[in-house]
Order: sequence, then structure tokens, then C-alpha cells
Amino acid sequence: MRFSKRLTLLASSALVAGGIGFFSFKTDDRFFEIARNLDIYATLFKELNLYYVDEVNPNRMVKTSIDAMLKALDPYTNFFAEDEIEDYMTMTTGRYNGIGALIGQRQGKSIVLMVYEGTPAEKSGLQIGDEVLKVDGVDLKTRKDRDGGPLDPGKLLKGQNNTAVKLTVSRYGQKAPLELSVIRDVVKMTNVPYYGMVSDEVGYIDLKDFTATASREVRTAYQELKGKGMKKLILDVRENPGGLLNMAIDISNIFIPKDSEVVTTKGKVTEWNKTYTAMNPPLDLDIPIVVLTNSHSASAAEIVSGVIQDYDRGVLIGQRTYGKGLVQTTRELSFNTKLKITTAKYYIPSGRCIQAIDYSHRNADGSVGKIPDSLKTAFKTKAGRVVYDGGGVLPDIVVEAQTPSPVALSLTNKGLIFDYAVKYRHEHASIKPAREFRLTDAEYTEFAKWLGDKEYDYTTQVEKDLGTLEASAKKEKYFDQIQDQLKSLKTKMSHSKDADLNTFKPELKTLLEQEIAGHYYLQKGIKEASFATDPEMKAALDLFKDMNRYGTILKGK
Repeated sequence: MRFSKRLTLLASSALVAGGIGFFSFKTDDRFFEIARNLDIYATLFKELNLYYVDEVNPNRMVKTSIDAMLKALDPYTNFFAEDEIEDYMTMTTGRYNGIGALIGQRQGKSIVLMVYEGTPAEKSGLQIGDEVLKVDGVDLKTRKDRDGGPLDPGKLLKGQNNTAVKLTVSRYGQKAPLELSVIRDVVKMTNVPYYGMVSDEVGYIDLKDFTATASREVRTAYQELKGKGMKKLILDVRENPGGLLNMAIDISNIFIPKDSEVVTTKGKVTEWNKTYTAMNPPLDLDIPIVVLTNSHSASAAEIVSGVIQDYDRGVLIGQRTYGKGLVQTTRELSFNTKLKITTAKYYIPSGRCIQAIDYSHRNADGSVGKIPDSLKTAFKTKAGRVVYDGGGVLPDIVVEAQTPSPVALSLTNKGLIFDYAVKYRHEHASIKPAREFRLTDAEYTEFAKWLGDKEYDYTTQVEKDLGTLEASAKKEKYFDQIQDQLKSLKTKMSHSKDADLNTFKPELKTLLEQEIAGHYYLQKGIKEASFATDPEMKAALDLFKDMNRYGTILKGK
């Protein structure tokens, strides 16, 4: 978790007082071991530079070695080289000087994946799906960076405010490339990309980050929704990786009394240990709240979720959160480089630490999986409900995460859902509002036909399991006895693309509708198009229709 400037200064003074970071408990032997190994490293690097057969890039070599060293500690202690400081500042502030477009690599092409609302990119007419060919005349396909790799168009697009950048783009349906002139400006990546009323009484706030303006954005969204008649609130922290600690404290403070404990940090340097409390009067102590979480809700998002749960202030719905209960402090290094270092663990009001017991081994989706009961400790919320530590925050109502079908994964990963949305956008000048937009059956049939000559093969889990069974049977000499049955099973379970397009039609239609809505209405369109089929959203709205059940959950009955 990233500290605010005030907290970083606190950390700095404590470190200086400790004696250049080694502290009193270090011995002369430890000083010697550090000096000895640094000398070995310097000598080794000198020999590599002098005698290695190819030219050695010092910056890249040192960065690689530092990253490898830090990887042995935890995933959150990171080194930022001088040329990465701008990215670091964007990460902490949410601001950068540029045009406001997300550009990614697809099959060797630089494709506009998202245009952010109100930015220079949107004002210039840049569209999702455009291929960026040149930036200020620099050909992105032929020019390489200094290490010989492909150019990062994002770096070329950043620059001083009020300066123009000339883009040459290829657009679907246009024979000749287009020339666009975009005036750079300060781009603010919002922490709350969407908020609105999802019913007459229920307001919704989508909180996606915790940069320096997160609290202000949530407060503004809350007050506007109250003005529209909001009587119940859904706060969505799914896919939120966390951010600044003080933002987590301030956002929690919106819903809990002043002076309430929010989080306590404890680490090796006892002078840095501190309990943080709500500093301001709350906005609302009574409004019913549902917080939506998933396995990618991490760090500051887990503090807010945990505080709401520990004070029985609202009901959590979704999946267990990520399990990152570690605090990071930023340290200034020489030559304008930085070290983000894990310095403490944090504990939420019930006393539990949500840090996963083993942060190095996770499920494929990033979740911590099932924690053995023997490794968990019970704690109690303010109302006496039992909650546990050991790996994230477990919601009060668990909604199983949806597993995408193999055909959906393949179409998404191959970019075919995206490509069809680009085609659809070109062929339809407008669509209904995102909440109302639906593809007709005839349009879905057209999509299936369009896929006819596209490559998107895949292997289902059943086919993988049959392959494993066959390999095991051969290894253990049972294959001859069961090969006929295996052959029959393979024939029956072999997937058909056409059949899968029909079987998984509801899922694929939903993906298409959300993608297409995004091409017309950007981030807000994607969000509003998801409301009708979002299982966590449905569970929240169902709960708000049964306030007796809501109250029973908070009482632990």
C-alpha cells in the first residue's frame, strides 16, 4: 500500500534516527557481510562488462538483478529506475500529461483499446479500434526502442501540456490513413469511473482505485446520488488493487463515526507503528450499504471492506478478497530512483490481519483459495459476529465467481469480441442507451457467421482431463484395456465450435453487448451494459428488497 506524503515523511525521519537504516540490533558482522557481498557484486559486474562476448547494457543488467533480488522477498517490494519515475507518479497520483487513451499491442499492431471520457483523445475524434501507425511521424512498426524492442506508443504520446502530437491512424472501413492532431493536457485517471442510480432507491458507486483524489470523488458521488433520492448504497470495490492508506481511512470515515479506529500498522520499526482513526464527521451513519468484493479487491479496498464489516456497517457480497495486508513505504534512492518497500502489516478494527498466510502461492485467478481452519483465528465484529483472519476478507454472502466457457475465453483472448465490436460500431451510427441495448438473435447469427473463417480453436477442460487420463493409462499399462472406452469418450466430448456458439449463446451475447456498448459510451457504457447480468449486483438488489434479512445478517443471526 502506498503512503501519503505525510506518512512517507514520518517513515523517513524514523529511518534517519535509526542510523542509515541498519538500526541498533545490527552487528559488526552484518556490516561486514553486506560490504563483502556488495564488493563481490561490483567485481562481478566489472568482469562481465570487460569480457562478456556481447555488449552489456548496464541499466538493464542492474535493473534485472535488483528485480530478481526483491522477488525473493515479497511481490510488493519494487525498485523504480529513473526512466520509470513518471509511471510511478501516475500510479500514485492518477495524473499524467498526455492524451487519455489506452493503447495495447495486438498481433504486432498498436490498437486503441479505450478512449477516456473528456480527454484530448476523445475530443480529437480518436476511436476505440483505431490502429496507431505513426506518432509525430515515427513509424511504430519499424522504429525500435534503445534496447531493440518495440516502441511504447504511450511514452511518445506523453509530453508537455498544450503541445500538439500528430497521430496517423488506420480506421476500420477507411481506405486511407487519418491524420489527427491532439493537444496534450493533464489527464486524470478517475478513481470512480462510474456512479448512478440503479433503481429508484439504490445508488451505485464503482470505486476502482485509491489515488490522491479517491475520497473526494466518493464523497461527490455520494452527495449527488443522495440528491437524486438514494436511500440505499452499493459500493463496488471489485477489481480494485488498492492505493494510498490515507484514502482508505478517509473513505471509511464517510460511513463510521469520527475517532473510530480504522487501521493499525505494525512492523519491525516500532517507532512507525500507529493506529489511524477517522478524523472527520461522517456523511452518513445510517444508510444501508452493500459492498461488492472479489478476489482482485486488494489492500486499501480490503481495509474499506473490512472496516464496513467489522463495524457491522454494511453487508459484503461477492468473493473472498485478495489478501494483501502489507504496508509499503516509498524510499528515495540515488540518481532519482525509488524503492517501494514493505515495512509493516496492517490490522483492521476487529484485530485481524487480512494478509494471506502464503502470498507466494495463489490460485490461477489470484485468489488465496481455501484456508485450513487450523490456520485461522477467530475475531469478532462490533456486534459480536465471528470473522476470521488468514487470507482476505470473506463476504457475508458468497457469490461463486463465474467461470468463463472455453469458447468465450478463446474469442476474448484472440480479440474477436473486440474486433466484431469495431465492425458493429462502423456499421451502426448509434445504439440504444447501454442499459437497454441488446443484440437481436439475427445479429448474433451474423456474428456466428462472421466467425466462420476466424481462427479461435481451444481445448476444453474435459478434453484436457481425457488427455491426462490417457497418458496415465499408458504409463501404468492400463491403456490397452480402456482404449476403446477412451476413444468413445473423446468422440462424444470433442467440442464443436458451432455447437458451443449455440450452447454458450447467452454468455457470448452478454460479452458482445458490453464490448459494443463500450465502443459507443466508453467506460460508463461497459458498466451500465453489465447491470442486467451481473450476479453480485443482482444479489445486492435482492438483499435490499428484503431488509429483514439485511438486518439479520448484521446481527449475526
